[in-house]
Amino acid sequence: MFPFILRRLAQAVLVMICVALLAFMLFQHVGDPVVFLLGQDATPDQIRALRADLGLDQPFVVQFWHFLVNAAQGEFGISLRQGAKVSRLIAERLPATLELAFVAAALALALGIPMGVYAALRRGSVMSQMLMMLSLLGVSLPTFLIGILLILVFSVNLGWFPSFGRGDVVQVGWWSTSLLSAQGWHHIVLPAATLAIFQLTLIMRLVRAEMLEVLRTDYIKFARARGLSNRAVHFGHALKNTLVPVMTITGLQLGGLIAFAIITETVFQWPGMGLLFIQAVTFADIPVMAAYLCLIALIFVVINLVVDLLYFVVDPRLRIDKTGAHV
Repeated sequence: MFPFILRRLAQAVLVMICVALLAFMLFQHVGDPVVFLLGQDATPDQIRALRADLGLDQPFVVQFWHFLVNAAQGEFGISLRQGAKVSRLIAERLPATLELAFVAAALALALGIPMGVYAALRRGSVMSQMLMMLSLLGVSLPTFLIGILLILVFSVNLGWFPSFGRGDVVQVGWWSTSLLSAQGWHHIVLPAATLAIFQLTLIMRLVRAEMLEVLRTDYIKFARARGLSNRAVHFGHALKNTLVPVMTITGLQLGGLIAFAIITETVFQWPGMGLLFIQAVTFADIPVMAAYLCLIALIFVVINLVVDLLYFVVDPRLRIDKTGAHV
């Protein structure tokens, strides 16, 4: 297992270097930060002095090395739009995005897995057919439309939930959370549901398809022949082997929830990284864009590494190498 972890870490480092290079290229080809900082009326002497202070007059390789060192320390410079350190802006917005993503993921898993198992075990029933029909609807509708419909029904017409904002926020050290207040939970319901619907339907359909495939395998038939109960066969054998591909998709989707919560945060004016990124794109705030790109890549890399390690827990076949010895 240790060599496996080393290989994955080496791949992760390589991926992060490639992403850092792409992020650094933003500074080279998406406008001149000196012009953004000084304005159009700056004199040539002012421009040369600031370029020297920022290290922009040095060779490309030297600039990229400094960028890597600073990025490894979580430093991406000053926001061109807000005039504050990018690391501070990210630290302020990151808790809101992570909370939204994890609540949406928990909701999708808590509902998607049982619904997928039910649809597989009762695939001929009316309820199963209704679940599959609703899953097609959930997969097909775009996220922004789901959010608007939820706001129309539950905020405008029924008045049950607020349509924007994060609610009361509680500071726990440097971390800010809205999950420790009733108003915070009240505000997160609609955006979390909007973000979770696509993931829920995807997980449900995947669990159903994998469950049906596993139930047709020989070892399930052998388990039935041994006289095991349906409960033991379905949940002790079939479901456990169904979870391996589900973990892969869930891990990638969790990264996707964090990375692509932009639309949901924009619709509900949720003060997270997605909204910050949209504002950065609008004003060509390159340091914020580069930091967001590197952070999202790091999240994907970490999640994929965790999912790979979880394979060893769920599937015992992966703990045995080709010679039959345990890894």
